[in-house]
Amino acid sequence: MPAALVAGLGVAACGDDDFPNEGRPASPVSVAAVITDTEVSVSPRAPGAIGGGLATFTIANLSSEPGALVLEGPTDAASEEILPGDTGRLKTELLEGDYIVSAGEDSSVADAELTIGPQRPSAQNELLLP
Repeated sequence: MPAALVAGLGVAACGDDDFPNEGRPASPVSVAAVITDTEVSVSPRAPGAIGGGLATFTIANLSSEPGALVLEGPTDAASEEILPGDTGRLKTELLEGDYIVSAGEDSSVADAELTIGPQRPSAQNELLLP
């Protein structure tokens, strides 16, 4: 019986300092992007409408040329090439600041501007997250 008590105390003490209770990161945000023959647009586009954190861009290439969504700013990122009439995705961690969103360096399409606000709050107490 004393051996079981000692084993129980040993198990109860495991993991207390090894795994601190850290909060979850912010919930990912979805951003829509469209590439046309004349411009790149993103939504939402109001300055600060998107806070810093993980973002998933869903990109529709409605132009007649292949393109890619390219972000230049505090975080640089680019999607894979997207064929005309096709869609693509880009997942990236956005930091607070100003970004230029383009269809690639060889494109003559007008760029979009995107301003990312402060870091979004933790999703620690949000329910039903994937």
